[in-house]
Amino acid sequence: MNPIRVRPITPDDIPTVAAWMVQTPLWQRYQLTVERATLNFEKAFERGEVLLVADAGADNLACGFAWCLPQGGFGRSMYLRLIGVRQERARAGVGAALLKGAEDAALKVGRELFLLVSDFNVDAQRFYQRQGYSQIGAIPGYVLPDVTELLYWKQLQ
Repeated sequence: MNPIRVRPITPDDIPTVAAWMVQTPLWQRYQLTVERATLNFEKAFERGEVLLVADAGADNLACGFAWCLPQGGFGRSMYLRLIGVRQERARAGVGAALLKGAEDAALKVGRELFLLVSDFNVDAQRFYQRQGYSQIGAIPGYVLPDVTELLYWKQLQ
C-alpha cells in the first residue's frame, strides 16, 4: 500500500477531483456535475478557503479531498464543508488522513471542527464517530427536502 500524503490542492488537481466526484453515488444524489464541482473548487481556491488533497502514490494522485471554511462554524470555528475519497480508495485510510489534515488546519482558527452528514450516509456517521465526533443536532431539509443533515462537532486538542 502506498503512503498517503495530504497537501494543499492546486488548480491542476481540480479537474481530476471533479471528474471522480460525479461518479460517487453521494454526489449523484445531490445532482453534482463536473462543471459545477469545478466552478465551486475554483471559487473556493480564489477565496483562500482550506482545500486539501490526498495522494496515495504516483498511481493515486488526488484520490481524496477536504474543503474547509475557516470560520464557517458559527463565525469562530472551522467548518468541514466537504470531504471525499475515490470509491476504490475507500477504507484505506485516505479519509482519516484528510480529516487529520482538516483538524490541523482548524487548530489555527480555534479548538473545534464542525461538519454536516446526511442522515442516509450511515457509513460517514460511523466514520466520524470513530474519529471522536459527536452528533449535536439535526437540520431537516437543509440541502434536499427529503434529507436531514446531522450536525457533528469535535473539540480538538
